[in-house]
Amino acid sequence: MTQRVLSDYDTHLLAEGTHLRAYERLGAHPCERAGRPGSTFAVWAPNARAVSVIGDFNGWDPAATPLDLRTEAGTWEGFVPGVGPGERYKFSVLAADGHTRFEKADPYAFYAELRPASASIVWDIEGYEWLDGEWMGGRERHNSLGAPMAIYEVHLGSWARAPDEGNRWLTYREIGPRLARYAKEMHYTHVELMPVAEHALDESWGYQTLGYFAPTSRFGEPQEFMELVDTLHQAGIGVIVDWVPAHFPKDAHGLGLFDGTHLYEHADPRIGEHPDWGTYVFNYGRREVSNFLLANALFWLDRYHIDGLRVDAVASMLYRDYSREAGEWLPNHLGGREHLEAIAFLRRLNEVVFEHFPGAMTFAEESTAWPMVSRPTSMGGLGFGLKWNMGWMHDTLRFMTRDPIHRGHHLNDLSFGLLYAYHENFVLPYSHDEVVHLKRSMVAKMPGDEWQQFANLRALYGYMYGHPGKKLLFMGSDFGQRAEWNALASLDWHELQRVPPRGLQHWVQDLNRFYTEQPALYEQDYTPEGFEWIDCSDVDNVVVSFVRKAIEVGREVLVVSNFTPVPREHYRIGAPGAGRWHVALNSDATVYGGSGYSTPTEYKAEPQPQHGRTHSLSLTLPPLATLVLVPAEDGAPVT
Repeated sequence: MTQRVLSDYDTHLLAEGTHLRAYERLGAHPCERAGRPGSTFAVWAPNARAVSVIGDFNGWDPAATPLDLRTEAGTWEGFVPGVGPGERYKFSVLAADGHTRFEKADPYAFYAELRPASASIVWDIEGYEWLDGEWMGGRERHNSLGAPMAIYEVHLGSWARAPDEGNRWLTYREIGPRLARYAKEMHYTHVELMPVAEHALDESWGYQTLGYFAPTSRFGEPQEFMELVDTLHQAGIGVIVDWVPAHFPKDAHGLGLFDGTHLYEHADPRIGEHPDWGTYVFNYGRREVSNFLLANALFWLDRYHIDGLRVDAVASMLYRDYSREAGEWLPNHLGGREHLEAIAFLRRLNEVVFEHFPGAMTFAEESTAWPMVSRPTSMGGLGFGLKWNMGWMHDTLRFMTRDPIHRGHHLNDLSFGLLYAYHENFVLPYSHDEVVHLKRSMVAKMPGDEWQQFANLRALYGYMYGHPGKKLLFMGSDFGQRAEWNALASLDWHELQRVPPRGLQHWVQDLNRFYTEQPALYEQDYTPEGFEWIDCSDVDNVVVSFVRKAIEVGREVLVVSNFTPVPREHYRIGAPGAGRWHVALNSDATVYGGSGYSTPTEYKAEPQPQHGRTHSLSLTLPPLATLVLVPAEDGAPVT
């Protein structure tokens, strides 16, 4: 072949590791050359002796369609006439030893076969007519740190299925309108999709990615995934996707040993293999590998209008000794345990995302005490927009799973998080990881009989929505699905025929609505001026109370949680201010499946000092319940 695919400038940028739109040049691209329709092919394989394209169009013959080497960047390229969208293909790679031949899927493929088949598919992702201009034009406002963010985490393969049709998956087109309607009705602001990039193993939930540029074909074609995102945007719902640069699987058609050498991964297993998942670790210090990942991140934001990337397993990237025993890991060149190349990559990732897509977000799932994860790189931080607060999640669940009679001795599990709440921009996550692998579902974690379990969970969610930080709930947890999450089956939507799950769902719906309408609950999430404890040390009654503050004075929200099954009459707390206070939300209301314990819907602050304040309120607290109060002029009570 003699027709060039990559320009000299392309090869220069690829060799330099700065081609952030490499997906526009590498891979397969339908086009026309000299009046002949076909497709261009280009792939990085610098150590290969030969590379060819194989597919149905040439009988999968490695000798039929060879590509030309561009030594400047170690790429192979060519134009193949007559090959258009829908054609299956792979790259046949003759390794450096001149004997071993690999059949590799295209790292930049836009579409792929459904497992167990593993070929790439030529596809044109141009031409979709987006209708989300209003959302895209204003999404920076919805995605800012000062905006409300109630995130609904979803696994597309198990959110809902078609039981009357062999329990098949729903398609992107079927899911889109249903998911948008549900998220809108529940007042969620964003949907977070567990990995949508192509993967072979259903049980990996998408976290063992093989096709980094291809939405999984399980649910339809690439344009149909665009339609799903578009539908959510038109409903005013942001879309976050899980993105996995921490590791990749060893499947023969994948990135591992791509040209017969450790091209994408480190050769030394002490740094190149992940012991927990049996996967490879990217060689972040190699320019071309870093470029591949950076281009991939921007690709989802560019071509699929994704609003945010939640980066999985960041902790495993930061430390060379992560999940390794002594002698099983390789120190950095300074002798330390920090993975310096991965740190540099993460900083660069956040810099390029916010430079090219200022309205987008990045989230870090980081479970250690690494400092300044969500602080700018100019300050020495990693540059993420937000960080999952794993410590808060573990502390609150540890507290709530205790028998209420013992909770008074562990109130520090609730208060400790406020000691570091402003060190990062936190998301409070109750994610999929908390409802699998014998950890039990959210409602099944709670102690007591069924009524107490649901009451506990309602009280916890009320406390969560008052606490500083953005919110995240996994699907099914918002209606109290009793079984652990099963990625191979639909959620148990039939449980909503019963009062307790239906009541919990209504509670979460009202929490989301109230949260998004009350600036005090989100405007100052990341500054101490937005929060103040009233009392977090009542070990005898196990009641905690705090106030959230908006930027505008007089828009306070008061949150009081009784974490025992004992009602508290005439319970006095210091009032944030004088005047009348309405109970805007009461998790014990009968509409939520509560007991309906007789509780006033309005209180007047009395000039009686309490908790260092000049006025106080004498409250009636229902059992296992959270009350949310607002100044009388800010809203009518919910009874």
